[in-house]
Amino acid sequence: MGKVFVHAEYQVSIPFNQIDWLAINAEIKKFLGLRFKTWLSGVNTNTFGGFYEFDSVDNAQNYIDGLLIQFTKQVNENLTVKFFDVNVTKEASIGMSSPFYVADFPLFSLPYIHYAFI
Repeated sequence: MGKVFVHAEYQVSIPFNQIDWLAINAEIKKFLGLRFKTWLSGVNTNTFGGFYEFDSVDNAQNYIDGLLIQFTKQVNENLTVKFFDVNVTKEASIGMSSPFYVADFPLFSLPYIHYAFI
């Protein structure tokens, strides 16, 4: 399958400013295949999680098993994880100027790129 997007969310109510994200980021970066993580914090819910890209389903699953499941056991809360097939939606996403496919855009196809080179 190749690269995969992952959405993970803890069903807890912890304000994001109480999360030691610096230490967590350091642990996250140790996992193979992680290309990026965007932290998410629920509006009016204080749930938290992230949106990730991994180079493979196997590496994403290793991350889930190796870090997220372990934290779930520590806080005794629920975790929701969803995997998304990046390839099946690629053309549609490029058509919507998704920033997650910038490398696939033809040169000068985005307005902000035009301005960057003027």
